[in-house]
Amino acid sequence: MGNEMMGKQTQKDAESGLQILNRDVIKYIAMLTMLLNHIGHMFLTGGTPLYEILEDIGFFTAPVMCFFMVEGYTYTRSRIGYGLRLLLFAVISQVPFELAFGQRGLNMIYTLFCCFLILVVMERVNNPVLQGGCVLFLILATVNGDWPIVAPLLTFLLCRNAGDRRKQAVSFGVVYLLFAVLNTQNYMFGQQGEWTAYTVVHAALSGVGILVAAVVVLVFYNGERAQKGRNFSKWFFYIFYPAHLLVLYMIKLSLHKVQL
Repeated sequence: MGNEMMGKQTQKDAESGLQILNRDVIKYIAMLTMLLNHIGHMFLTGGTPLYEILEDIGFFTAPVMCFFMVEGYTYTRSRIGYGLRLLLFAVISQVPFELAFGQRGLNMIYTLFCCFLILVVMERVNNPVLQGGCVLFLILATVNGDWPIVAPLLTFLLCRNAGDRRKQAVSFGVVYLLFAVLNTQNYMFGQQGEWTAYTVVHAALSGVGILVAAVVVLVFYNGERAQKGRNFSKWFFYIFYPAHLLVLYMIKLSLHKVQL
């Protein structure tokens, strides 16, 4: 997975003096942006300025998690344990996810589990045709999940270009363009039924979180973890997802009862 190349790249980047954020700090920022996104979805009216701002801020989270998925797969001591944790919390998170958003579909940790399986395939399947077929299947398996297609595609590209920051930057750019195109198409097939110059600009701006994520992990990330509280942070990132969805649902339910 390019451990040596990644190490050299990290050492080279450290000389620039911009690498001031460790992995845990970036992940905590990602949790905050996800929380803001979900607050917007659950408590604000769609289409309002504040709703749009919170939604777009939240698009920072998934690309960051994909980046650290690739890195974590490289350095984890137990890939089986890593995969089982993702699968376990994907199952745990499903009910809170459906309660919070009131819709059918599979949660983000399920999508990350599919991303994990893509990394397994890329490591262990040597036949390029079989590997490509398996990766495509896993990408399509996220169609009914949160961050479908985009997250697994980014994971695939980041893994393929591991150790080369310039190519990884291009990977983020490709996914950003795909995200913007898909958002533009939503106007065509959604309630609006059409798209204009305004909707194209809006769709382009909605993916800025992806570009910000690219800058943060490729420019400001120092390749290190926090010195203290590593075990706490490890489990916090898993537990926070279903826990915050459940808490937000309970708050929304309480507010609804008060209004009645």
